[in-house]
Amino acid sequence: MATVDLHPSDSVPAPVVAPAATATWGNSAPLALAAFAVTTFMLSMVNSGIVNIAVLPVVFGVALMFGGLTQLIAAFFQFRIGNTFGGVLFGAFGAFWLSLFAIAEFFLKDIPAAQAGHALGLFLYAFGIFTVLIFAASFRTNVLVVAALADLVATFFVLGAGNWGGNLTVVHAGGYLGLVAAALAAYLSCAEVCEATYKRSVLPVFPLAQN
Repeated sequence: MATVDLHPSDSVPAPVVAPAATATWGNSAPLALAAFAVTTFMLSMVNSGIVNIAVLPVVFGVALMFGGLTQLIAAFFQFRIGNTFGGVLFGAFGAFWLSLFAIAEFFLKDIPAAQAGHALGLFLYAFGIFTVLIFAASFRTNVLVVAALADLVATFFVLGAGNWGGNLTVVHAGGYLGLVAAALAAYLSCAEVCEATYKRSVLPVFPLAQN
């Protein structure tokens, strides 16, 4: 959000800021969290072995439209209202889902079968490293965001190791970790929607110190 210069020079007047400039912009975070939760839930059900892998085309369709495009749009709204953390978080994970869709639909077929696991492992490791970085920036948010990101770090690295080594048991473990991440994201989405609707905190998220 734009701010007034507290120490303007004598020759440059302070800019006039309209207080209502962002008043009509709602919080897009619940939408982005819902998109992440739904897509992660569906993929994790497959990764865990609970649902047959044959349903992946449906998962990738959701990854394209809901997990990917919806989160990217929500990220732009977060930047618009001055929430850099939310913009980076949702923008990056929106790009993750779009990248996963593109890899599965267009590029994976060009990789030798013996290297496909290494390719997916590298992809997952890279986003795991990014998640470590965004996790480090999350300690001024709330306990559930921190917990969700910590779980995501574990999810990415476990899935990366499982794909890299071709170990289905490890992939299944990563799938169960992903289900935990999906549940936390769904809870956070519901908490923020309820707070916006009822104009008060309904579901606790345990905010961390802001000072």
